[in-house]
Amino acid sequence: MAGISIAREKCTGCEQCVNACPFGQISIVDDIAMIAEGCTLCGACVEECGAQAIVLQRASVEAVDLAANQGIWVFAEQMDGQVRQVAFELLGEARRLATTLMVPVSAALLGFGCESAAQQLIACGADRVYVLDDPSLAHFNDETHVDVLAQLIEQHKPEIVLIGATTFGRSLAPRVASRLDTGLTADCTLLSIDRETGNLLQTRPAFGGNLMATIVCPNHRPQMATVRPRVMKALAPDPMRAGEIIHPAISVTPPRSTHVLAVDKSLGDSVNLTDAEIIVAAGKGIGSQANMALVHELAHVLCGIVGATRAVVDAGWTSYDHQIGQTGKTVAPKLYIACGISGAVQHLAGISSAEVIVAINKDPDAPIFQSAHYGIVGSVEQVLPALIAELRGITAKKTSIDSR
Repeated sequence: MAGISIAREKCTGCEQCVNACPFGQISIVDDIAMIAEGCTLCGACVEECGAQAIVLQRASVEAVDLAANQGIWVFAEQMDGQVRQVAFELLGEARRLATTLMVPVSAALLGFGCESAAQQLIACGADRVYVLDDPSLAHFNDETHVDVLAQLIEQHKPEIVLIGATTFGRSLAPRVASRLDTGLTADCTLLSIDRETGNLLQTRPAFGGNLMATIVCPNHRPQMATVRPRVMKALAPDPMRAGEIIHPAISVTPPRSTHVLAVDKSLGDSVNLTDAEIIVAAGKGIGSQANMALVHELAHVLCGIVGATRAVVDAGWTSYDHQIGQTGKTVAPKLYIACGISGAVQHLAGISSAEVIVAINKDPDAPIFQSAHYGIVGSVEQVLPALIAELRGITAKKTSIDSR
């Protein structure tokens, strides 16, 4: 069993381990190091302890026949029979990974009245689609979906399973990984294959987005990862592409303890940032909640949508469904206008796929200018009214010409 302890007779209270712990979980009490419950067993303190007073015991790992698992699977999340866009994005990434591994790509489609979407998945990259069309799968339910997907994976043994980091995916993936006794890397932004070992290299932001960590799962299968929407690129559909639709012999047991009574779609996200082509986003640098009116007006003139940083949401200037970044949504608009946004790495993680970024900030040294394609130095009170007036003038001139 994994654990960590302090050999009190060896500890000198030198505090080297305190400085080495990246999570701040070590303190010195009565000249002896004490490790708090939040320890992640990363081992950083062990390497720094010159007195060898820290004992780290890692859990033993049973050998697994890795060769028994082959192929890449994508969980094709759907709603009301319509496959979510993230599934097509994952299929595109799966095809790229499969080129290196030389294995087939499969999609798992679970739902009710969804079988017609199977051919669409084949057109977008799947070689096989495993379809389970059952009334018990009509609405997403952790209990039923976990049981069915785990059965499918245990029966067909893929080596990689990719799931969208959506509300449903983030609930489904860890439960399936636990059921299969394997690892899971959440919110990946980059996937690749180690050509020497064949392991999946799963890269994600770590330490609050201050660095990127690449994680491997060398001893268990399948290797599982969730990926945020709009991070990967979907392939162009090929309606002539051939594939196999399979109806596996899986028992779908109705849920025992959790039942979906109704689905109220009016309570879902009212702001579709994920599919927006133009986003005007506000940071705390806009100065006040009153200036949000300028941000909304510019978005209206451009026929775009308003976004925001976490600081703006935490301040109560707008609602969470507008939040973009590591703890919000990942977006990929054609035009992203950052108003008063400093450019913290946590926010930049959500806009890395934007085609054009325009930064407006009164601080000429703001980090956002390093990521922007165009920059305007100035306050939003100065820049936005002028920009709005110019855009309205262009629109009025075009309307006048078109009416002649």
